[in-house]
Order: sequence, then structure tokens, then C-alpha cells
Amino acid sequence: MRLRSRFLFLISLIFALVCIPEASAIRSPKIKYPGGKYYIWRYTLKDKQGSPYSIEHPSRWLTHKSIERRKRQGLPVDSTDLPVSSRYLKQFEKTCYEAGRNNKRGTMQSTIIGTSRWNNTVLVRANDTTLLNRLSQLDCVKRAEMVWTSPDSINRFIKTSAHNGFNPWDSVKTNRYGNGREQIEMLGGQRLHNIGLQGQGITIAVLDGGFQNCDVIPAFQHADIVGVKDFVYPNSPYFYQETDHGTKVLSAMAANEPEVLIGSAPEAHYWLLRCEDQQTEQPVEEDYWAMAAEFADSVGVDIISSSLGYNDYDNHPNYYHQRDLDGNTSFISHTASMLAQKGIVLVNSAGNSGMGPWKKIVFPADAHDIITVGALNLEKKNAPFSGVGPTQDGRVKPDVMALGSPTALISGRGSITRDMGTSFSTPVVAGLVACLWQAFPEKTALQIINLVRQTSNGYEKPDNIYGYGMPNFWRAYMVGRVSH
Repeated sequence: MRLRSRFLFLISLIFALVCIPEASAIRSPKIKYPGGKYYIWRYTLKDKQGSPYSIEHPSRWLTHKSIERRKRQGLPVDSTDLPVSSRYLKQFEKTCYEAGRNNKRGTMQSTIIGTSRWNNTVLVRANDTTLLNRLSQLDCVKRAEMVWTSPDSINRFIKTSAHNGFNPWDSVKTNRYGNGREQIEMLGGQRLHNIGLQGQGITIAVLDGGFQNCDVIPAFQHADIVGVKDFVYPNSPYFYQETDHGTKVLSAMAANEPEVLIGSAPEAHYWLLRCEDQQTEQPVEEDYWAMAAEFADSVGVDIISSSLGYNDYDNHPNYYHQRDLDGNTSFISHTASMLAQKGIVLVNSAGNSGMGPWKKIVFPADAHDIITVGALNLEKKNAPFSGVGPTQDGRVKPDVMALGSPTALISGRGSITRDMGTSFSTPVVAGLVACLWQAFPEKTALQIINLVRQTSNGYEKPDNIYGYGMPNFWRAYMVGRVSH
């Protein structure tokens, strides 16, 4: 056991020292960025005057499932839910059109690439900063910020094929959970599964950077993937050929291959939402994340599993400081802190900065009313790379811990792999939250979050490394029955 412990620690150390990003990708040969120099600016609007929508008729932009989720939890539709003012969007469009028409060389290009209802913002992409500055002078604009600059070069696309099945040695005949036994049993998840709680009726959105080969890997052919959407601009022409980070994340929940790998919620419904740009690391990814979260809300998702986190950006030195870890300062955390009030449970990774200079959790792991997940090794000890708390305003973080050093997963090639990171402890927890909520559909998002915290093994004495400790989902179910 001592040699095994040292080995696991050494492997954890190697991963930590290379500062595993929350959505890393294998680097391919570089090519020049196509189309020349471009910029994206975020414009925060003053209000929502001129909107044709009203909170009395939310069905005009929210699905029935989204509205019913709120009604079930007694949550009102409010002004933050209203779409961005169409009158203001027309002002943006008119200014962009006139600027392009007056450009004698005919080289000015611009487009509105997205909006955020909850933050009342507009994203504009253009190749001319004069236009972008002009937009910031519109009367409806409260604040403007450049959030993306095109890089000089990007990775060249390389297609990756998938295996048609598993290798014989991937099977573990002694246990139906196969390679994933430890990560499920560590949290008492198998006991929920044994009584039929496997995520049925619960919809989970996976926010990630790519879902390589999820459309062809045999292990996902029986997973209930109800839809996909890309929020990164420009959208990838190869949605299922981006990074396999999301493939691995999805497998921790949705896999259902007896004696090979069974995920934590094999019967749940899944939306696959791409919002991480693998080519650069810039603040606009917070906007993409917000757009994805709002879309998830609009289609009636119950749980968001997000293995993404940010604290340092290309060409933006000192963009964030640890004093900003208050759940509201960063754009992404401000958005994440709203989710429970929309009736959604966000399960987010703590980040892998534990042994780097930052050390702490990353954004949006500091958000209010979410479940932030750190990583344990097989001996239930904190993985050294796992980001620590508390938040700047003194809240316990992470919330809970799960196996992430390593987690059994399915790679983009369709084979069993073991990988390290809070990215992979997170979906194990998210799936079991789905199983728990299946048992108590009348409970609110906040009640489910608190139930998970209160039945974790360190709830009485939380700390900045383990948070409330390791969840016990069977105990959560039993306590939930008493308060049912």
C-alpha cells in the first residue's frame, strides 16, 4: 500500500506540475489564423427597454419544460430572463451596416455573434476597432470591453478515428461496474442504482470544449443524447472531432457497458454544449459559457455538469486576482450564481491549480449555490492538484470531493482510459445528483444542493481542502426520505 500511495502521489504531482487545463487538447501543427485580424467586444446594456417580450408570457422564448421546472420549484420568471432588447440590437445592426457601407475599401466586416439574457450583454465580432469603439458610444451601452483577439496561428485540424469496440482486457468480469467500480462505490452510488435510481427523467447539460467521436463510439449508441449545440464562434464544422475532454466527461455519467464501465447516471437525458475554445484562452469563453447555460435553462435542463474553469488568459495579464473569488466579480461566476434561482443544479470542477502559483479554486467554482467538486485519489486523500478554498467572502469550497486521481473513462478513440483532474471527479458527482433528484422531484435545486452537502462525511467540520468531504448519496437518499 505504501508503494501504491507513493506511485499515485507521483502521478498526481506530474499532472499538477504541468498545470492541467480544465479542457486541454492534444496540440497539432499550427496554421496561420484564417481571415486576418479580428476582435470580439462585450457590450453591457443599460436596460431592456423596447423588448417585445414580457415576463407574463415566458412561453415565447422558454420551452414548456423550462417553465414547468420553475413552477415546480416555486421560482418566478423575472426581468433577468427577458431577452436582450430587440430595439437595441437594431441600433447595433444599423451602426455596423452604416460603417460597412461607408468603408471605401469594402474591407470592414462585423457581426453580432451572441447575447446574454441574464447579463444583458451583446457580443460583436469585427475586424475594425474604430467600429467597435463607435458601438461603445451608443446611448444604450453601459460598459464595453474587448474579450477576444484573434491569435496569429491556430492548430490545424486532425481527424481522429474511434475503435469499434473495447479490448478484451478492458472487461472486469468480477464487477458489473467494471473499471468504474471505485468511483461509484466511493460515493454510495451503486445503492441508488440498485433500487432503480439511474437518472431517469433528469436532463443533464454537459458544458465542455468538445465531444470527440461521441456520435460513433459504440458505448454511446444507447446513451440518450437529446441534442447538441456549439456556442464557440465560429462554430466548428467538425463538432464531433474537437477535443475528447467532453467525451471523457460524458462517459463518467452516461456509459452503460456492464463489466467495462457504467457511469453514474446511465439513464439520464443529455445535451452536449460546446463552449470552450481550444485555440485560445480568452475572456470571451465566459460569454460562451453563459450563453450555453442560458440555452440549457431555456430547453428545461435540470443539471449542468461543467468541467471548465478560468483564472488566467492569453494576452490578459492579471485579469483576475484571488480577491475576485467572491462568486460575483467574474462574468462567469455571476452567471453561475444565478442558476439555482432558475431551478438548475450546477456541478462544477474546482480546478487543477492546487500545486501551481494560483493554488485556489478557479472561476466559476467560487459561485454561490452550486456544487464545486475537488479530486481524491484511490485512498480517499486529496489529490495535490485539486484547487482549494475558501472563497474570498469566506464560503466553504470545494463543496465535496470524488475520485479524480484517476477516474475511469472512455476516450475519444472509444477505449478505456484513466485520467486525472477535477474535470473527471465532477461528472461522477453530477450523475449521482441526477439519481438523487429522480427520487425527490419535488425538491428544489437549493434543497438538493444542501442535501448533498449535509450528508457528506465532513459536514460537521468542513475545511478548505476537502470542503464538506465525500458525499454519501445513499445517506442523502435516506435523509431525503425522512424529510419527504
